[in-house]
Amino acid sequence: MAVAREELQKDLEEVKELLTKATRKRVRDVLLAEKQKLELEIKNQPAPKPKDVAEEEKSSLGGYTVKINNYGWDQSDKFVKIYISLNGVQKLPAENVQVNFTERSFDLLVKNLNGKNYTMTFNNLLKPISVEGSSRKIKTDMVLVMCKKKREEKWDCLTQVEKESKEKEKAAYDTTDPSEGLMNILKKMYAEGDDEMKRTINKAWVESREKQYKGDIPMDI
Repeated sequence: MAVAREELQKDLEEVKELLTKATRKRVRDVLLAEKQKLELEIKNQPAPKPKDVAEEEKSSLGGYTVKINNYGWDQSDKFVKIYISLNGVQKLPAENVQVNFTERSFDLLVKNLNGKNYTMTFNNLLKPISVEGSSRKIKTDMVLVMCKKKREEKWDCLTQVEKESKEKEKAAYDTTDPSEGLMNILKKMYAEGDDEMKRTINKAWVESREKQYKGDIPMDI
């Protein structure tokens, strides 16, 4: 912006210089029209920020940025409420805690809290929210983000990704064959377990196969 304003100012000075030399009415009219146009453009340019203000803004974004992963949430008929714990956040100027809402997302930015910036972004919210009706509140050691529901209905989770993950997990266990459901659970435990868990499952599997084998062999008495 500062460069654009400077260039316009140089153009205006040159037009003024040409006006002092122009003698033909038509040429002078063209130059006067251009002069007025440039003066209006310069007037509409944002004023340059004083150096100390610019430096203050720069320092407010100093330090490094921390992504917030821990939060709690609940809901009422009209709002979905997200609770983010941040020690000392109530001591910040209100403008340092910013939340931008869209119909299916929001992002939180907390600037210069103990020398750090904190961010949290939620995309693909489960259901649409009202941008105008949503807001944030600053409490002691906490930011409360209030998403106004467009329709007063219950949310089972916060995002579409969470919903799809729950549905996949439910499908893995929801089977007409009980033994198949048990196998799916054991497979998940084996995949996510440590070495001890894997040894335990392997042992149980071997013993189960041995019992099945012995049970299938007829015994002559």
